[in-house]
Amino acid sequence: MSDSEYQSIRGLDLFSQITDDHFTTLMRGAYLQNFPAHVDLITEGETSDFLHIVISGTVDLFSEWNGQETSVATVRPVSTFILAATIKNAPYLMSARTLEKSRIALIPSQDVRAIFDTDNNFARAIVTELAHCYRSVIKVQKDLKLRTSLERLANYLLRQQSHTGGGLVFELDGEKRRLASVLGMTPENLSRAFKGLQPYGVTVSGSRVTIDDQAELERFAKPNPLIDDFST
Repeated sequence: MSDSEYQSIRGLDLFSQITDDHFTTLMRGAYLQNFPAHVDLITEGETSDFLHIVISGTVDLFSEWNGQETSVATVRPVSTFILAATIKNAPYLMSARTLEKSRIALIPSQDVRAIFDTDNNFARAIVTELAHCYRSVIKVQKDLKLRTSLERLANYLLRQQSHTGGGLVFELDGEKRRLASVLGMTPENLSRAFKGLQPYGVTVSGSRVTIDDQAELERFAKPNPLIDDFST
């Protein structure tokens, strides 16, 4: 592990207040691995052996049941997944796979739990991280249950616009089929939803989105920080 990668992990809120000795202990048992695109990293139902940290690349968290599959979340550098299963020593509720070539650090779950029991600052950081994850899940549920598919797509586009710098032209985050899954839609419904946003100043060509009337799109979407701001 390079010094920059080591410092990137140390800089995460989860590890920023841990003692140097405890962090060294965690890193001593960790290892770094490169994965090509479309490789399964974990499988739902299996027990958590490692806490995973995405150093580079992108990871898709997804779930399958009765022949159906849905994408739940996207993990980007530098961040961890799936912390709850590690702390609880419980089966994964989601599977994970790389969407592109990725570099992943793996810390043995038993080491994480051992330091959790002895380092108060680390324990508080874990509780804070889990609280943030819980609040994010509530926001996703509110988005799915309180908005129509057209409203969900409109607010997703506004969030994506913000994430990419706020320009009127930006790229979608990944494949449309996966976006449809994240938004709780079928690919066919997503296609119709894009067309449905045309009167509100949205045009789409491939993965490129152009917002011709920002005010009209925001008027229709009615973005709400208690749903759309995942930093709070």
